[in-house]
Amino acid sequence: MNIQVVPAAYTMKPVLRRLLELYEYDASEFDHRDLDAQGLYGYRYLDHYWTEEGRYAFFIRVSDALAGFALVRTLDSPPGPAVYSMAEFFVLRKYRRAGVGRAAARQLFDRFHGRWSVSQEANNLPAQQFWKRVIGEYSHGAYEESRADTGPLLLFDSSEISGQAE
Repeated sequence: MNIQVVPAAYTMKPVLRRLLELYEYDASEFDHRDLDAQGLYGYRYLDHYWTEEGRYAFFIRVSDALAGFALVRTLDSPPGPAVYSMAEFFVLRKYRRAGVGRAAARQLFDRFHGRWSVSQEANNLPAQQFWKRVIGEYSHGAYEESRADTGPLLLFDSSEISGQAE
């Protein structure tokens, strides 16, 4: 299975917007968010991924088929180097439990060498299990667990690990 993480061009923003609706629908099981009056969840930060530095939008593809997306951003962390955050991460149900998310996450960790912060919603136990497993494997157990207001937080440094993507 050929799994690729590719930058999302601005011209593909409408596609990403539609995938974000699927993502938000899945997430509503855990965050109990409702649709707006137009029947949409919406994602207020979407435009920022093409207008602000330190934000990166990617599509996840399996053999050229669209399989999901990832949104990565840098967090302010003066005085040290930037911290990368997995702002949003989504794999279509068809591709879940097939190693697609794991491979995509590892490719992103390799692409952005440095400190990472990956948060999960408190009620989203499947996401917590996924990230703990993926980050634990990737970092060989060299990560820290913390807690944010919204739920668990996993911290690690990918610059200390090289060539992990498969």
